[in-house]
Amino acid sequence: MIFLTKLIFRLKTIILFGTLFLGIFYFGHAQEFVPKVPTPVEFMAGNNRLFFQMVVKKKFTPQSKFGFLSVATFSSSYNNQKEDLDQVMPVLVNYNFYKGFGLVAGTTVNNVVGFSPVVGAQHSVANREWVAVTIATFFLSSSKNAELFGIYEYKPKVSPKTNLYTRFQFMYVHGIQQNHHARSFLQLRSGLKLNDLSFGLGANLDQYGPEKTFKPNYGLFVGWVFQ
Repeated sequence: MIFLTKLIFRLKTIILFGTLFLGIFYFGHAQEFVPKVPTPVEFMAGNNRLFFQMVVKKKFTPQSKFGFLSVATFSSSYNNQKEDLDQVMPVLVNYNFYKGFGLVAGTTVNNVVGFSPVVGAQHSVANREWVAVTIATFFLSSSKNAELFGIYEYKPKVSPKTNLYTRFQFMYVHGIQQNHHARSFLQLRSGLKLNDLSFGLGANLDQYGPEKTFKPNYGLFVGWVFQ
């Protein structure tokens, strides 16, 4: 009887450790095949300013409906004037509830309209040729601003190793309390994409404040997609 009890205990131990080992092996093996979401960065040298952008879009887990999104942009004039130093950086958590439609909440930092928590809605779609993201948010600060943001890329193949690369990106912030334009930009890109590298011609068209002070910037851009 004692022998039988010891045998059963040993069998249970073997089964437990075997299950743990198989679970660890399966998890590690599965992790190797989880598709990675790329992180694109871009640098543009223009006739008036230098520009940098990084887009981070990640899911909390591969199957999660929750994700993280940030489109950080920075620009500065060559003479390092403070009035030409720009920063726009939303930091958003999104919840995708139906085929690219989702809700977002987080914060945004803008050197013109300041810092504010935000809530809003998002729609996104992506395939081999198209990327389209549209986000509408409402500022919860005293300014009561509303923002519409969009980034749209078209990347059709022109040869087995080369794609055309075009991008239309915009932001418009409207001051609801005073009913005026607060901040906006339009970014245009046209060039080529070779695997993870993209390059070509770019234009940044920025406007500031109720008077819509216009600051254009034209130049050459180069981008890299970190996998």
